[in-house]
Amino acid sequence: MNSNKYQFIKQFVGLFLAVFLLSTAIFAQAQPKYGARILLVPLDDRPPCLQFPVRLGPVGNIEVVAPPREMLGKFTTPGEPEKIMAWLGQQDLKQFDALVVSLDMLAYGGLVAMREYGNVTRETANKRIDFIRELKKKAPRLPIYGSSVIMRLAPTGNVVNESYRAKLARWAEISPVKDEKLQAEARKLEKEIPVEALANYKLARERDLAGNFQAIELAKNGVFDYLIVSQDDAHPTGVHVAERERLLAEINRLGLSEKIPVQPGADEVSMLLMARFVSSKDKYAPRVKAVYSSEATRTTVMPFEDRKLFETVSYHIRAVGGREVADEKQADLLFYVFASRFEPGRAETFAAEIEEKIKQGKRIILVDVDPSAKTEGAEPKFMDEIKRRGLILKFSGFATWNTAGNMIGTALPQAVLFESTRRRSNLNSKVKSRVSEEQNWFLFHRWLDDYIYNAVVRPEIRKFAAERKWNQLRFTEAQTDEVEKFGFAEMRKHYVADKAVIFAGSNCRPSDDFGFYLPWNRAFEADIDFKLNCK
Repeated sequence: MNSNKYQFIKQFVGLFLAVFLLSTAIFAQAQPKYGARILLVPLDDRPPCLQFPVRLGPVGNIEVVAPPREMLGKFTTPGEPEKIMAWLGQQDLKQFDALVVSLDMLAYGGLVAMREYGNVTRETANKRIDFIRELKKKAPRLPIYGSSVIMRLAPTGNVVNESYRAKLARWAEISPVKDEKLQAEARKLEKEIPVEALANYKLARERDLAGNFQAIELAKNGVFDYLIVSQDDAHPTGVHVAERERLLAEINRLGLSEKIPVQPGADEVSMLLMARFVSSKDKYAPRVKAVYSSEATRTTVMPFEDRKLFETVSYHIRAVGGREVADEKQADLLFYVFASRFEPGRAETFAAEIEEKIKQGKRIILVDVDPSAKTEGAEPKFMDEIKRRGLILKFSGFATWNTAGNMIGTALPQAVLFESTRRRSNLNSKVKSRVSEEQNWFLFHRWLDDYIYNAVVRPEIRKFAAERKWNQLRFTEAQTDEVEKFGFAEMRKHYVADKAVIFAGSNCRPSDDFGFYLPWNRAFEADIDFKLNCK
C-alpha cells in the first residue's frame, strides 16, 4: 500500500476515534445523573416535608429539586408564595418529569400559616392556587401531583394562644356534636375564648375549605394528574367532619374518587405523590398485604386521626398506586404494622415473625404505631428486638415517627421507590450501588430520627428544658443553642454505638460527621444528617 495513502488512512482513523471519544465523553457528561427529575414545592421546611422527600428521591433514582429554603419560611414565619411562583416560572419545565406541589405552601405560606387568617385573604389564596393552571398551560405534558390539606382542629401552639389554645381545640371538636352536655360545654368555651381568636379561626377554616374546593376543580379540569386532599391532625368528631363530607360529596358527584382521595395525614403527602409518580411511570402496581400485630388495634382509631388504623393503611396503599391483597402468596410486599406496645411479649413474637419472612426472601415494610396519644417514636422493646436480629437494613420501607398516617406515608413510598428501581433491568452498576447506598442512608436515618431521637432523646430534651423552666413551645435562640448542644451529645452517643452494630457486615459505614439541630426552635422535630460511605 502507498505509504502516503496509509498515513492518510491512519490519520483519518485516529481523527475519527478522537472525535468519537470526545463526543462520547461530552454525551456522557450531558446525560442526566438521575433517571428522572421532580420539581417539589413542599408543605414547609421541616425535615419530613423537605429533607425526607429530597433524600427519598435518589432511592428511586430521582433528583428532587425544591425552592431555596429561605423561601419556605420557618415555623410562624410564613413562606413566600410570590417568590416561589417566580422561582417556578424561571424553571425549564421541560427538564422535569413531574411537579409535586403543596397548594398550602403556594396559597398561604405553609401548614402553620394556613391555620391563621392573617394577611392572606380568600381572594389572594384563590389567585395563587390558580397559578398552577397557568403553569400547566406552559407545560401541558408535565404531570402535576397536588396536595391540599383540610385544616386541623387545634391552632398551632405559641406564646400568644397558650392560654386558650386547648379550649379552642375542644370547642372545635365538640361544637357540632348534638349532645346537650357537650353543647353546654361548647357555649361555655365560646365565652372563654377571645372573640377575635375565634373569629380568626372560623375565617381561616372558610378560606381553606374554599381552597380545597378550588383544588378539586383544577383536578376536574385536568390540571392535576392526581390530588390528595388530606386531613391534618383530627378526631372522629369535630368541625372538620362536615367539611370533609362536603368535599367527598363534590368528588363523588364529579366521579373523581379514584383521582382525588380524601385521607388522613399532611406532612408525608409529598412522598406519597412521588411514589404515585414512580408507580405510574414504571407501570408498577405493587400488591401489598398488611399484617397487623393485633386485631384490636387494627380496628381502633389511632391518635390524631379520624378513622380506623386498617382504613388509614388501605388509603395509603391506594395513594401510592398499590393494590391491597389478602393472600400472602399474591403479595409483592408484606406490610407489617406493629401497634401492640401494651401487649406483653408481642414485641418479641412479632419481630420473630418478621425475621422468618425475611429469611424466606419476602420484601418487608415495617411501621411501629403508638396507640397512645404520645406519638413519640417507636417502642424500645420492639426496636431492640429488630436491632438484635439485624433486620434494619433489610427492610424495603421503615418508619416510626409521629402519627400513623405520617409513618405509613413514609415507609410505603420508600418501599415503592426502592422496589420499583430494583426491578429495572437497564440500570448500570454505579446507579445500582448509589440506589442501595441511598436506601441504607434512609433506613438508618429512620432509626436515628424516628426511634432514637423521638423515643429516647426527645424525652430527655424535654426534661432538660423543664428543669430550666423554658417554654417548650418556642425556645429563644440562646435556649435553642443550649438544647442543641445537649441533644447533639446524646444523639452522638447513640449514633456511634448503633452504627457499629447496624452496619456490621455491611460494605457501608456512616462517617464521623454527624449533624443535629432544631429547625423550628422547639424539640418536636430535629434535622439530623450524616454521610454514608460505601465501597
